[in-house]
Amino acid sequence: MSTLEQSAGARTSRARRNRKLGIVGGLAVILGGFGYLLYGGIGQNLVYFLTPQELLAKGTKAYDVPLRLGGQVVPGSVQWNAASLDLRFKVTDGVQTIDVRSKGAPPQMFRDGIGVVVEGRYDHAGMFHSNNLMVKHSNEYRAPKDGHRPDQMYKSLVRESKT
Repeated sequence: MSTLEQSAGARTSRARRNRKLGIVGGLAVILGGFGYLLYGGIGQNLVYFLTPQELLAKGTKAYDVPLRLGGQVVPGSVQWNAASLDLRFKVTDGVQTIDVRSKGAPPQMFRDGIGVVVEGRYDHAGMFHSNNLMVKHSNEYRAPKDGHRPDQMYKSLVRESKT
């Protein structure tokens, strides 16, 4: 065997070895990332959605963990202090009721009886402290009241764009 053939064979075996090391290294990185997500990192970032009944059923496991609580605002329970931006109300799922305290101005659509999702933490005193308040609304379109004709406005816009 000539020296040229020996060096070509050594190069191909080195290339194979490097390819195998690359594949093994890539798999190790992927498995390491998956293991981290599975056993460490992802569990701390999960936020569970619960109803008041489900929250109370969790007992002490629900204290001081990030949660989303969904339900309807109990009519007559809203207390709003505009000076301190302190909002207090009760959320119900029809079975259980939870007291909620939120800091900051509520969304414009917020009112008694509307569906809400609040994100925050439940404390040992039975108060849910919300840092994010979202109002649930239907996707149903309602036509404008008398005197407002969106179809006429659309037609005039189309005419103007053609000229």
